[in-house]
Amino acid sequence: MTIVAMWCRHENDNLIGIGKRIPWSVASDSRHFLQVVAGQTVVCGRKTYESFPGRTIDGCFIWVLTADENYELSDVARHSIIHTQRDIAALLDKEERDLYIAGGAQIYKLFMSGKEKLKPHIVVDCVYGGEPEKLDGEKIDITDSVDVLKREYIRISPFYEADGVRSAVWVRRGEFVEQAPLKRIVAILESDTTADWG
Repeated sequence: MTIVAMWCRHENDNLIGIGKRIPWSVASDSRHFLQVVAGQTVVCGRKTYESFPGRTIDGCFIWVLTADENYELSDVARHSIIHTQRDIAALLDKEERDLYIAGGAQIYKLFMSGKEKLKPHIVVDCVYGGEPEKLDGEKIDITDSVDVLKREYIRISPFYEADGVRSAVWVRRGEFVEQAPLKRIVAILESDTTADWG
């Protein structure tokens, strides 16, 4: 199993959200996210799950991390709840499909800063260079996860740029990475972007 984390953060402050919203809307970034996770198993927190249109992603199995024992899922056949880090460890032991980490900030931190078994093999780091919308609410950033990325991972791709978002693929230093998911992700990012090693 390959674990992949994918996020889009603001370049100046690692912001990923304000309140329950992403403070920018970039169609190519949303499209890349949906293409990367298509047909995969996705792990996310409750707020991220609720941000998906209809609380689902077509064709995906979704694991929602929440402490709410009575939380209602939109698709009980394809979505499940995990309550604790122990549940995640059990999921990793039995899951054969690749696992895609979709946020929010606490979920990224749990995987990026957690036990070695949880750390993603691949990180798709998308960085938005525009001005975020002015929204009310708590600012949510992933600085802790970005610090781990810079310390423990190495960039293996050029920057793929489209619509003010620069995306790059990173892998854990010294780790073998399965080539099939890596090649699939790179092909998606290459499809409608310009590439620059800068």
